[in-house]
Amino acid sequence: MRSLLKFTLDLFDASETPLPAPVAKAPPRPRARPKAVPPAAPASLLPNDVAPVKPPPPALPSAPAMPLADAMALAAFSHPRATRQLRLGNANVAFEFTRAKRKTIGFVVGAEGLSVRAPRWVPLREVDAAVQEKADWILRKLGETQQRQARLDSTRIDWCDGAVFPYMGEPVTLRLDPAHGFVGTGAILERGEGGAPHVLRMALAGDAGTGQIRDAAQAWLMREARRVFIERLDHFAPQLGVRWTKLSLSNAATRWGSASIDGAIRLHWRLIHFRLDVIDYVVAHELSHLRVMDHSPRFWDTVESVLPDYARLRRELKDEPVPR
Repeated sequence: MRSLLKFTLDLFDASETPLPAPVAKAPPRPRARPKAVPPAAPASLLPNDVAPVKPPPPALPSAPAMPLADAMALAAFSHPRATRQLRLGNANVAFEFTRAKRKTIGFVVGAEGLSVRAPRWVPLREVDAAVQEKADWILRKLGETQQRQARLDSTRIDWCDGAVFPYMGEPVTLRLDPAHGFVGTGAILERGEGGAPHVLRMALAGDAGTGQIRDAAQAWLMREARRVFIERLDHFAPQLGVRWTKLSLSNAATRWGSASIDGAIRLHWRLIHFRLDVIDYVVAHELSHLRVMDHSPRFWDTVESVLPDYARLRRELKDEPVPR
């Protein structure tokens, strides 16, 4: 009975009984590898093959880190008569600051840069705080002015044989032609056909100076401006029910035209560089002043009666740079 009980306990304690050591077996003999058949095209590794492990490529030397100040270069705007300077966003702005008899701080962004005017009693710290508060508007206007100046510089005319300038919205190439007199005009416009450029031939010597060429070309442009302006004034005046009495060519710095109650019209001769519909906008604008001498809604309704798309033409006149 005791031997039977002992056997039963041995069965329940089997997990604690050490297992017999495994009998070592001789390693299998290596089988001869079949001859490899070269594949017709590169194949992937077979299951029994081992891909050769390539050493990792040497680490390339890393480039030195760029200083943050160089990575974020500041834009710079400087007024030629600047007396103060502030950091606005990502730009250094040097601006003209003056005291004036006024109640508030004023800001003007022009071709030269930012000008700030403040009452005499406002401390400088408040002036600087006001400039910071207007930083977004100032930077936007300075950027727009800078881009416009770049466009103006790109339209500068180098007055010489082969110079190109716009005439009524189309490019014209200037050619010096001393063999012809062009009686009465000193120049003649040869209009290109089939997309060919227009050519303005001028009776000037091949060695004419820059000033002489510029003056002769501008004299021709002014004659053309007067001719075109008179045609457009006569076209729109009857439609608007007005009568103009006199046309003068202007060279004003800030105005394209003006009108007097007596019917006298002044138009900037450089309008001849623009397309005809832009010229029409200025002509219709000034003739409309002979009916309404202000810029009230009634005035703009008058302009719209003859030019329904005057707003687009007005923007184009404002945005398009004039050759210098």
